[in-house]
Amino acid sequence: MAHTTLRDIAGTVLEPGHDGYDAARAVWNGMIDRRPRYIVRCADTADVATAVQFATRNELEIGVRCGGHGIVGHAVPDDGVMIDLRPMGDVQVDPTGRRARVQGGALLGALDRESQRHGLATTAGNVSHTGVGGLTLGGGMGWLARRHGLACDNVVAFELVTATGERLRIDRDSHSELDWALRGGGGNFGVVTEFEFALHPEPGDAIAVEFHYPIEHVADAVAAATAMRAWRDLSIDAPRESTFTATISGGTVALGFVWVGDPIVAREEIVELEQRLDRAAAPAARSVDSLSYLQLQTREDDTEGHAWRRYWKGHYFRALDDDLIEALLARDGELLPDVSLQAYGGAIADVPGDATAFSRRDTAFEFVAASRWRSPDEDAPRMAAARRYASTMDEYSSGAYVNVLGDDGDAGLRRAYSTDQLTRLTAVKDAYDPGNVFHLNQNIRPTAG
Repeated sequence: MAHTTLRDIAGTVLEPGHDGYDAARAVWNGMIDRRPRYIVRCADTADVATAVQFATRNELEIGVRCGGHGIVGHAVPDDGVMIDLRPMGDVQVDPTGRRARVQGGALLGALDRESQRHGLATTAGNVSHTGVGGLTLGGGMGWLARRHGLACDNVVAFELVTATGERLRIDRDSHSELDWALRGGGGNFGVVTEFEFALHPEPGDAIAVEFHYPIEHVADAVAAATAMRAWRDLSIDAPRESTFTATISGGTVALGFVWVGDPIVAREEIVELEQRLDRAAAPAARSVDSLSYLQLQTREDDTEGHAWRRYWKGHYFRALDDDLIEALLARDGELLPDVSLQAYGGAIADVPGDATAFSRRDTAFEFVAASRWRSPDEDAPRMAAARRYASTMDEYSSGAYVNVLGDDGDAGLRRAYSTDQLTRLTAVKDAYDPGNVFHLNQNIRPTAG
């Protein structure tokens, strides 16, 4: 029987009906309810290679699970093999060499905690229970990106299991085209079982600043738009320690920034933003919160917790034109998604556009319209409202972040990557996965497929 070929697994193999099976197949988006034939909870790289070979030999789809935050739930293949990397979650930090070796199943919180023990950090996302692997392979935006580049820019080397079960160590000098593709090309080329990251001195001071404006009435929305234009103008020349942010939720827009670095210097930026906003339109409320970097990295964990049903749409914007600001604040309708804007630029834009598979480095702001709810009865109207609202920004969009794409197919890929990058990614796919074994992702199809 095919099942006997999994006997060499050092970890655990779960099948329907086994204790722990339902918990293991549950992911971040509560809408995902699929049943893999096997869940292989891998203990080491050898387990990953065995699981890949078993699945391909038996023509079973492969999903790769780490944090499980992918909105589409690609990690959970119906009647396939889910390669669960979570038991491989170790992080080892070399404080002298400023390096972190991070297993493929580690979560961002583990990377942050182990690095901060030594006063070090590298770019990671904004929710600590996100998987390092999925975030990094798609690019990896975070509060340190304007200073130190995206997560993928900070990778020194990868260890990967290919579609044939071969184990490779990859860096800019070895398998250089694959190294290029792994920096933004997603999980198309294999299963990364370890990342080596460069770390940077970070003492751990952070400040979160928000100025709140109501937008429920026309006069309020006009004032908020005036304030948002002032906030935008200040963001253009902001220090790299500062990541300008805006959120729209319900009838309120919050404008501000997150600062990681010297809090004394931050106070000067806070005063300037406050003065500019007061001159434009006085906010209804203000908040300035000092916190540690670890507190910053976990402050959204509950809001972005598991079991909620979720849907989102995203855009990249090269600029926030006045007309776009008006469109963002036009909140007509029910069940509208919450909105977040996060500034790019800085070290992200320093990297040449063709240096990595990650595209759209000329982005000024990333936009995400995200909904969460509990009842399945709200699925259709919530998703329709998010699509409708996000579509009003289509004409201003310069692309999208691959980690935010849903089931968008080729159209989504064209938004995430330039034509030249897609051509180059396809060539790497042809070389390392010509049979498209790893297709449960934002899929770069091989030429033959």
